Amino acid sequence: KKPIIRPGTGILERLDGGEVVIGDGSFLITLEKRGYVKAGLWTPEAVVEHPDAVRQLHMEFLRAGANVMQTFTFSASEDNMESKWEDVNAAACDLAKEVAGKGDALVAGGICQTSMYKYHKDEARIKKLFRQQLEVFTRENVDFLIAEYFEYVEEAVWAVEVLKESGKPVAATMCIGPAGDMHGVPPGECAVRLVKAGASIVGVNCRFGPGTSLKTVELMKEGLGATGLKTHLMVQSLGFHTPDCGKGGFVDLPEYPFGLEPRAATRWDIQKYAREAYNLGVRYIGGCCGFEPYHIRAIAEELAPERGFLPLASEKHGSWGSGLNMHTKPWIRARARREYWENLLPASGRPFCPSLSKPDV
Repeated sequence: KKPIIRPGTGILERLDGGEVVIGDGSFLITLEKRGYVKAGLWTPEAVVEHPDAVRQLHMEFLRAGANVMQTFTFSASEDNMESKWEDVNAAACDLAKEVAGKGDALVAGGICQTSMYKYHKDEARIKKLFRQQLEVFTRENVDFLIAEYFEYVEEAVWAVEVLKESGKPVAATMCIGPAGDMHGVPPGECAVRLVKAGASIVGVNCRFGPGTSLKTVELMKEGLGATGLKTHLMVQSLGFHTPDCGKGGFVDLPEYPFGLEPRAATRWDIQKYAREAYNLGVRYIGGCCGFEPYHIRAIAEELAPERGFLPLASEKHGSWGSGLNMHTKPWIRARARREYWENLLPASGRPFCPSLSKPDV
């Protein structure tokens, strides 16, 4: 069955109706590997300099099953991009809208934490930065808004308060682990504050791998439950395994950002993540850094029974390796089954490497 395109069905209508919404995946890390983003600054000039590269990645996520095209506007505020910020935000919206229009996808305008907050907790100046990006998103008429990648709940609340001024639905995800934000505010309390500020969807993104991210969302759910607040839950984890992370997440691991490949999740790891997220009650499931289109397809395939259809990219993929049935070698044909891939313990091929590292901080 093909997905039904329903123009005018917003994010909250979908979630309120019990639908699973599949997010998109990695832009900065993926486009850095492809040669279009510079590590360190991690700013999205590529939307102006190389729009075809950004469009292609959006298309790959759409084909893999994503229902949301996030604008590639991470760190695209004036404090990071100076005079270029406005053109970058507008171009990012145009690309996301163009691709979303080719399928059953919504456009989300995204903002993230400022570099200023750590040094000057100037609420008025920081809110002005958020408001500038919001003005572009409003002019471009995105479907909803996401405040993502916040280490501090105080700044995340400021972001939600600004985004709520638009009257559009607001999602808020923090880049925290089970230990809470960088001021020690526990995940449950972070979630409560975000909902009270006006967020309709809360959760986590980036910094931590699938298993850790779901633990944090579970703590958020418990905190909300204890105060009687109801909201939609969202998770967009790394596409890397990081059980050895400290409080600051994968950025503190010695392999960040150029040696993370041995930690990459398999498609089967992501099917497990999707199922566990679903069982936890999370209905907006996507990915962040390292989360490639085939990982998004894995979410869509795992949850196809609940959703009633497969993504277009599944035309080139047999469920649980069934495509290997065609192979001439019998031992490879023997891998065309779920039990094989679910129970595989993949080797890294690096005999002198540890399986875990020690964070630098």
